[in-house]
Amino acid sequence: QVQLVESGGGLVQAGGSLRLSCAASGRAASSTVLGWFRQAPGKEREFVSSISWISGSTAYAESVKGRFTISRDNAKKTVYLQMNSLKPSDTAVYYCAVGVGGGSRGAYGYWGQGTQVTVSS
Repeated sequence: QVQLVESGGGLVQAGGSLRLSCAASGRAASSTVLGWFRQAPGKEREFVSSISWISGSTAYAESVKGRFTISRDNAKKTVYLQMNSLKPSDTAVYYCAVGVGGGSRGAYGYWGQGTQVTVSS
């Protein structure tokens, strides 16, 4: 069993920055990938970014390339999402997830509780 706890969400003005954290616990295979997703009310869940736990290989949704950066600290078992140049369209609940395969096509089986990000205009 894998447990994930997100933190770092909040309210920011457009153009501002936030860094989300996701602390993981439990056992996982060496092929584990951690991903970030987001979902706004009434909208479909959307892939944001992912990172391979071992290799550090990353993937990003086109909408966040150049603005968001995913990283991880293996010793702390924590994944981060640095979000810069935030826009109101980034407003959503952000979830971290653990799976295999990576990217938007990965198989993500464990999810955190989510953290709210609100970007005001």
